[in-house]
Amino acid sequence: MAAEGGREREGVIDGIRIDVVALHESWMQLVFPRQRGRAHSVLGKWKPTSTADKIKYRTWAAMGVPLIAVLYPLALLGFATRFYTRRIDSGVTRIGALGVLLVGVVVWGALTALARVQFSTEGFLAVAAASVTAIVASLLAYGFLRVGGRGTTVLLAYPFAMTAIFLPPVVAALYSPTVANAVLPGSLDLATWFLDNVAPGRLAAFLRAEYDLEGVAYVIMWFAIAVPVGWLLGIVVTLADVVRPKSDDDSGTSSDDAEAA
Repeated sequence: MAAEGGREREGVIDGIRIDVVALHESWMQLVFPRQRGRAHSVLGKWKPTSTADKIKYRTWAAMGVPLIAVLYPLALLGFATRFYTRRIDSGVTRIGALGVLLVGVVVWGALTALARVQFSTEGFLAVAAASVTAIVASLLAYGFLRVGGRGTTVLLAYPFAMTAIFLPPVVAALYSPTVANAVLPGSLDLATWFLDNVAPGRLAAFLRAEYDLEGVAYVIMWFAIAVPVGWLLGIVVTLADVVRPKSDDDSGTSSDDAEAA
């Protein structure tokens, strides 16, 4: 049993070592040719010969070490994110744009119908508008995903998808004490943490002096969160693809399944 546990630890360590080497070689390849995965190729990995090239090569390699230490944990997040996003992408591809539209209508239509019964006319109209916006955002996310290209996916598809998820519940929270108890206190804690730890001092002071976190400010806040969260997810998935590239035609027991395990 102990030997099996030792082999598992060695396997994990070997996997981390391979990932870190691949990430560092990708860093080196930004400046120098034939770095990534060239050890066993016919030409082999490019090596500097002149003194000046050796200095540049070693300096660039050293600069990459702290960067890799920061990026690799993000790559680990990217592996998990990629595992789920690829399955969502596969499901969305199967149902197509019409399926995405129908799912959005069913899910957010149900929320709107509940708002019609539970909320005031103002609340019902606000939730209905948010639901329509979410449906349009989901269709835009689908469209940009189908267009393809890493830049389009990261810059546009992910943020629209996050907007489709965040917007209706936040609007509903403005008119439902039950939903508000689940959404708004966490929003206030998040806003406080952001102002205390992330925002520059002058910006934090300005926001505290000029704005109160109430009403439509919650909606603006979560829209402002959805976009960078979408970018972050896209970036970590891209980083995971750099470390462990995946082919589009994986079938059977895919390596993504191995990642999740």
